[in-house]
Amino acid sequence: MYREGKLKDQPKLPKYRRKGGLTVISYPARWVKLVDGQIKFTLGNQVKAWFTIDSFTLPMPSNLEFKDIKEIRILPRNRCFYAEFVYKHKEIKSNLNQSNLLGIDPGLGNLLTCVSTTGKSFIIDGKKIKAMNQWYNKKVAKLKKGKPQAYWDDELAALSEKRNRLFRDIRNKVARFMVNWCLANNVGTIVFGWNQGIKNGSKMRKKENQEFVSIPHAAIKNRIEQLASKHGINFIEQEESYSSKSNFLANDELPTFGERSERELDTPTVKLTL
Repeated sequence: MYREGKLKDQPKLPKYRRKGGLTVISYPARWVKLVDGQIKFTLGNQVKAWFTIDSFTLPMPSNLEFKDIKEIRILPRNRCFYAEFVYKHKEIKSNLNQSNLLGIDPGLGNLLTCVSTTGKSFIIDGKKIKAMNQWYNKKVAKLKKGKPQAYWDDELAALSEKRNRLFRDIRNKVARFMVNWCLANNVGTIVFGWNQGIKNGSKMRKKENQEFVSIPHAAIKNRIEQLASKHGINFIEQEESYSSKSNFLANDELPTFGERSERELDTPTVKLTL
């Protein structure tokens, strides 16, 4: 299908787990128990025979009800482990005006530029996350100097984990701020400008390209969408690949990236044979 032009991106074989590597373990709710405020995970008879332990426990999160948990996943990341709780949340109904829109444009220095149809606008500053990312790249380059491309150690893993946690914290706070702002200003629709695969072919200067590609815009967008749907706010992803080069006053078209415009389709094509 890709060779026939029916697929935009070329398919690739999956990457298999390396020898000695770790994988995700899932515990359905019926496999765990709540004992004195601790969630008990059983390990089975084979593990008990090998290591003389049959279970381990984790504290029960204070913001969840044990009966609402559907599954718990243990995820290995950067030489540490995460517990991921899968649960059913209740949708919060809010009577917001769906005709009031908040337009969001992602960027670098200005992480998110936001303009609403209610006459209010604001900017989420991106300088802090940009500086954090620059610090991370500098540290990684120093630690990997003179080493093979695939070199990795505990210090690099800890450094990456610290950066990921900082980015995750910023992502959650930005999304929460956006949703709270919509609730406070009676805005029922969010329009997020987004070009699918824009970072795959980024052609800025080396420094700007490195900074832009590594900023987690997609994670921020997905988190905003998740929280918005939870509070009954419409989320629209709008393709905007040509918006910066178009002139509204000149009645320029706004075609979709990768598709031919009506003007191009109306123009006859002449094939010359030499």
